[in-house]
Amino acid sequence: MGGRFPRAARTWMVAVGVALGVSLVLPASPAAAHNSLTGSDPANGARVAAAPKQIELRFLAKLNPDTTKITVVGPGDVAALGGEPTFSGSRVKIPFAPGAAGPYVVSYQLGSADGHPIKGQVRFTLTPGPSPSPDAAPTGVAPTPAASATAAPSAAPVAAEEDDGGATGWVWALGGLALVAALAAALLLRRRRPPGSGPTR
Repeated sequence: MGGRFPRAARTWMVAVGVALGVSLVLPASPAAAHNSLTGSDPANGARVAAAPKQIELRFLAKLNPDTTKITVVGPGDVAALGGEPTFSGSRVKIPFAPGAAGPYVVSYQLGSADGHPIKGQVRFTLTPGPSPSPDAAPTGVAPTPAASATAAPSAAPVAAEEDDGGATGWVWALGGLALVAALAAALLLRRRRPPGSGPTR
């Protein structure tokens, strides 16, 4: 009996090892047969203001150019593919020929080892560029009423100076009249003084 137990144990361990190996290999076969998208530039659902020169798709496994089909359409289903895609391992770069602003759809179809094609889409939106602010005045345009109002106070000091000059003239005129009246009063008093009277000592 002592010799049979080690032999049975070895047989059991071999059976367990084979079962584990089969369980690890079988799930990997379908995964290896199907490729999948891992990322893109622009990202799916992105909104971009500046149109990229090319679109990049990244996949889990290496791509076969012979079994890969890619289309790009923009608003109104207008084709926006700017040339032949360039493949590099699990990546593909697609030249982009943008049209009007709006939604764009990148559709891809990949071949697989089990014969079932893999299809998918990446969507992004090309937004219009920023419009100029309505408050910004173009160069060379005539000044606005606000600018004219700002320049208007420059005439105020001139008017004030003219008013001050007129008031000064009236002061001089009144001063001259007062002087003439004083001289006339002095002459009148001198005429009324009796002759021969002089200043008392």
